[in-house]
Amino acid sequence: MIYSTATIPVNPERETKLTRAQTWAGLELKARDARLFLPPGLCTRCDVVEESATHFVREATIGGADLRELITLEHGNKVTFFQATGPREGAIINELLEDEAGALQLRFYCYLGLRDKAPNGPEEQAEQAQFDSDKGYTAALLSTLKRTRELVAEGRL
Repeated sequence: MIYSTATIPVNPERETKLTRAQTWAGLELKARDARLFLPPGLCTRCDVVEESATHFVREATIGGADLRELITLEHGNKVTFFQATGPREGAIINELLEDEAGALQLRFYCYLGLRDKAPNGPEEQAEQAQFDSDKGYTAALLSTLKRTRELVAEGRL
């Protein structure tokens, strides 16, 4: 199994301050259309195909892999992506929280397995290393906040 976590401040020094509501709007928009947040060409399709009061389902092609995800929103706090189809199975969570000083934080954590691969085999170990690297989910959190700031500045959030 792959377990990874990262937490970063939403408003580090020298960055335009984001409110909790703005940050949440960015997280929700990313859940609905990852193309706006991922590097160009990485996500080539991202469509919400079902929606209910408790969740929505999106189908996407990310990194050449077709995915189907059930996504739940705990308004203002947490987005959970349940990997229904694709190379991974499990859950990816993005959560807004406050540290002991009341500063807004963005946390990522996941618990995943690779479909049709040996548990803790070389593929999972490589995936774990990638998740935990400087180019893994810490970088994804930073780019999410950067893109959210851009969308706020453009008046789109």
